[in-house]
Amino acid sequence: MSAIKKFLGQTAIYGLTTVVSRMFNFILTPFFTGVFQPAVYSIFTKMYASASLVNAVLALGMESTFFRYLNKHEDKKQEVYNNSFFSIVFISVLFLISGLVFAEPIAAHFSTEPDQVNDYINYVHYFVWLLFIDAICVIPFAKLRAEGRPMRYSLLKFLNIGTFIGLNLTFLLLVPMLIKTGGTVGDWCAIWYQWNWIGYVFVSNLVASVLTLLLLIPELLRLQLRFDKVLFSKMVTYSWPVLVANLSFVINENLDKMVLEPLGVSAFNLGVYGGVCKIAVFLSLFITAFRLGAEPFFFGHAKAENAKQTYAIILNYFVVALALIFVALVANIEILKRFIDKEYWVGLDAVPILLFGYVCLGIYSNLSIWYRLSDQTKYGLYISVVGAVITIVLNIVLVPVFGYMGSAWVSLLAYFVMMVISYVLGQRNYPIPYDLMRIVSYLIISVVLVVLSFWVFNRNIYIGNALLIAFIAGVFYVEKDQLRALLLKK
Repeated sequence: MSAIKKFLGQTAIYGLTTVVSRMFNFILTPFFTGVFQPAVYSIFTKMYASASLVNAVLALGMESTFFRYLNKHEDKKQEVYNNSFFSIVFISVLFLISGLVFAEPIAAHFSTEPDQVNDYINYVHYFVWLLFIDAICVIPFAKLRAEGRPMRYSLLKFLNIGTFIGLNLTFLLLVPMLIKTGGTVGDWCAIWYQWNWIGYVFVSNLVASVLTLLLLIPELLRLQLRFDKVLFSKMVTYSWPVLVANLSFVINENLDKMVLEPLGVSAFNLGVYGGVCKIAVFLSLFITAFRLGAEPFFFGHAKAENAKQTYAIILNYFVVALALIFVALVANIEILKRFIDKEYWVGLDAVPILLFGYVCLGIYSNLSIWYRLSDQTKYGLYISVVGAVITIVLNIVLVPVFGYMGSAWVSLLAYFVMMVISYVLGQRNYPIPYDLMRIVSYLIISVVLVVLSFWVFNRNIYIGNALLIAFIAGVFYVEKDQLRALLLKK
């Protein structure tokens, strides 16, 4: 099997896992908002937004470091596994102890009313354990990807999301029905059940994570209580810029939702922006799926004779896929908008901008392989910091004038600048023969088609899909010979 075929096969499996898992979470959103009042649901938003920052810190950038050093030191694969895992364990144990000890002041920080503190203490306890367990699972999951075992990886992820959904439906739907029905079981449930308690969502997540950890025991048993200090110092030098870059990325992704209201955007418009962002998430699913398959492949293929040519081919078809999905989502936005309430449709103008921002982000994620393979992760730090500065400064400048539309444009600009800087620096430090003219052509054509579909023809679904079909036909005509050669290659 050719390298490209292997890459496509594994990425397809990761893609299915990612799309199905995220879609279930997407479907759960209206269920949660139907059960919980907005004031209660805001607890959900605050806790998970904070968790995203903590997750990045606890991972220590060790996931990428694991892939890099696994292939850089093939004679020390066990040591790389040990070092990656135990470094995360060390920082996670410190976090766990600190979180449990300082749960009360943390809860006081999150709560808005004095009578909420006790509940928030429970929430903090759940999240501290949840984040600890999820951090412990990072390297075992990375090991599955490195070993080319996407089926087991996917099975564990499906079991995790299935448990989470099942428990939520049990706590928020089945138990209330049993209580209303009465009987022995219903009366017993009524003794302990708390109506409209958001904590059941967190408990469900925690139980799902515990189950996942138990299922990863075969990978955990392959650890050895050995720690290579010399190798660890090299790994840390590589990983800490990745950590800072990941933190900057989280800021780029979430800052707009955090600053819109303080900068004068009404709560209603903030809700509109958050709602339309859900449509743009469809493109981010593809990017996430690609990253899951690409990261171990890129590192594992680094020593191959034709590695750079392979990376160039992958980016070319990745951009083709991004451009087609971009046009397809905008062409069918009249269907996709049904996933959000009508009152949010006023914000649909932000969707194409947000989507093209994700296109730039996806390309940047692909381009970033150059500084990871060349052990120059400091450049990833610099690029991410530039993106974070653009996000912070321009949100402050533009949001008071243009509202959430200003924030959407800032997001696009930040990712576009990061993409361009990464390409320029990459060609200087680790040149890869990308077909720049073809890539730029596809991007320009996709933008033109989106402008025509969305603004010129006013989101007409028939004209939009006609433009999409013409684009697909054009891509197939241009790429058919190379695609045939790649697919027939042994």
